[in-house]
Parts: sequence; structure tokens; C-alpha cells
Amino acid sequence: MRKNFSLYGLPDKVEFCSVCVMSNQKPNSIIEFRGGKEGVDKKRTGISFSDNVCSACNYAKEKEKINWNEREKKLKKLLSKYRKKNGYDVLVPSSGGKDSSFAAHILKYKYGMNPLTITWAPNMFTKIGWKNFSSLSNIGGIDNILYTPNGILHRQLTKLAFENLAHPFQPFIVGQKVIGPKLAEKFNIPLIMYGENQAEYGNDINDNKSSQMSNKFFSVKDIKEIKLGGMKVKDIINQNKFKIKEFEPYIPTPISSIKKKNIQVHYLGYFIKWDPQECFYYASENTGFSPNSERTQGSYSKYSSIDDKVDWFHWYTMFIKFGFGRATTDASQEIRNKKITREEGINLVRKYDSEFPSQYFRDFLDYISIDEKKFYKIIDDHRSPHLWKFSNKKWRLKKQI
Repeated sequence: MRKNFSLYGLPDKVEFCSVCVMSNQKPNSIIEFRGGKEGVDKKRTGISFSDNVCSACNYAKEKEKINWNEREKKLKKLLSKYRKKNGYDVLVPSSGGKDSSFAAHILKYKYGMNPLTITWAPNMFTKIGWKNFSSLSNIGGIDNILYTPNGILHRQLTKLAFENLAHPFQPFIVGQKVIGPKLAEKFNIPLIMYGENQAEYGNDINDNKSSQMSNKFFSVKDIKEIKLGGMKVKDIINQNKFKIKEFEPYIPTPISSIKKKNIQVHYLGYFIKWDPQECFYYASENTGFSPNSERTQGSYSKYSSIDDKVDWFHWYTMFIKFGFGRATTDASQEIRNKKITREEGINLVRKYDSEFPSQYFRDFLDYISIDEKKFYKIIDDHRSPHLWKFSNKKWRLKKQI
């Protein structure tokens, strides 16, 4: 077996974008760097690519060419179709974080909508996370429903996701995506508005060409065949005492139901030029959103990943598996938005990306009922050999920016 083989279908050769600090190791995305002259992929994507520049940075260039006044007119036209005289006319999935707080507040107070925010409860609220979540309603004046799934099942799914995938945040991400359409269907709210499209950060750049979310996520044929935590639901049921109906919060609303009720899922970031730092300023001023008193471990920011204690381990395990973490992600988007230089970003990544999330380590172990020895074994088992080497009793990345 090759000593340097890559896991997770990652490229064997590690490369870094020449504009930001992201590498080509970002999974489930089109982050590879394009060779040849600029314009080589114009026909396929409608976007011109430059050499050694990741797709997210290439899209950032395209954003400068967009007529945002025209995009806002499209937003107003869309909202006018759904604005009601009574009741809720738009549903906004919200964590209480800066981005969703910005989205809900601006939809209500600038565009005259009456939003209902729906929050899939964090695994473990942080103090600042709970404060910001409460402030959205108490200061921002936004209605909210907090949806808290079965804690016993959710902890088990989180444990399985960590053990099998080194991805403890997977069940939360699934629930967060699923709950919007479920509540929209229940409350007869045909418009759902998310904040930014993840294609902004390197996922399939074609997704940026439309304001609507793809229906691929809602394509479900057999509930028992759905995978959560790296296992099929039917296998989780066989090994535990859970019943199929307890998995309801994690099961996507069928496309047939979405089409029947004509539920539309859109991204506000398609219509408004999205800038996370500007969202932070807006949310701070209008919804009482507060940064943490200390920076997030693994990054230099005081307002990223501050809602949920488990979120810190999501970014740490990402660093273990793919060689980049929260600092890389934060620095890359701030470089694209011209908040910092690439040189500053490189220094921040080198200083913070590998930092262990010690503050909530004991909470995390207790939450999923494992000990430190098992934790570190799972972590080391998920290091890809093409990224990591073990020398002088320490793991080191083979290639850093």
C-alpha cells in the first residue's frame, strides 16, 4: 500500500489558491485550480477562471460585476409575490448567529415581510450563543420557534458521526437543513429564505447562478436507507431501542410535498452582496448580537462558531481530515472581501488553524460518552497519510501554506 495515499477522495498533491489561503483539499466542492488561460471554463459554468485561483475567489471577482441594484429589484419582486396581509410570509432558518439575524431583521424592517425564524437547537448552547439567540426576539423583534430534537437520539447520532466519520456536527447539519421545509409546510409558509449559498465558499459554483436551493437534498425514496452518523437508519434501529418515527426530524420533506404546496427555497445572498463582517456589524446594531469575550479556539475571530460547543470540534475534525480549519475558512472569506491581505491570512492560519479546542473538550467527551483515549484514536485514524506525518512523537502537516 502506498504510504502517501489520500483518504476521502482528496487530490494527492496539495495546492493553495494564489489569492486566498484555501487549499484544493476542500471536499464536496469544486475548489480545484484551473489550468490554461482565463476563460477556459466560461462555457461550462458561465464564469471565467484564472490560473491557480480557487473557484470561490473566481466567483468573488464575478460578484464585482453583478448589478446589485438589479438583483435587489428581483428580490423585491419575489417578496411581493409572497407578502401577506396576515400571518407569516417568509420562514428564515436561524441559529441566532450574525448571518441569520441579519437576514431575518432586514427582511422584516427593510422589505416589509413578517418572518418566522426557526432554530434547530444547538447540541450544547454556549452562554453567548443563548444570549444571542434570545436577543434576536427580545431586541430584534423577530418571532422564533426553537426546535429541540430528542436529546437521547441526537447524542447517539452525534457519537456515531464522530466515531464513524470524525464529523460530529453531521446530525446537526442534517436537522438544520430539514427543519425549514418541515415547518414551512406545517405553517403554510411557501417562502423559505436562507442567508448565503455555500457555493460562495467553493462548493459547486454553478449553484451561484440561481437564487434557489437545489431539490437534490429532498430526494428520499426509502427512509430506512437514509444514512445518519455513517449508518443506515435501519441499522441504528436494529442496534438500539429507537423507533423509525423518532427519526422524523431528520427525514427531508419529500419533493412531492414541496411541489404540492409550492414551497420555494431561496438564498438572500443571491440578491444582496454577502459579506459576513458587514452582517456582524448590522446584527450587532439591530438585533443585539454580541461577539464572544474571547476568540474562538481554532480561529482569530470572536464572532464565528460561538453558538454551539460541538461546533468547535466540527472545525477541528475538519482540520484533521482535510488539513484546513476555521482560521483558513475565516481568513479566506475575509481576503475575498478585502478585509485582510493574503499575507495576514497566512500568518493567522499558521498561528490558529491547528489549535486544539480545549475549552469545551470535557463537555464534548461527556456529551458523547467517550474517554480521551478513544477520542485521540478516532482522531488519528482519520488523518489522511498524504497530509500528515508522525515524527518526534508529534503529528505534523506535510505541507503548509
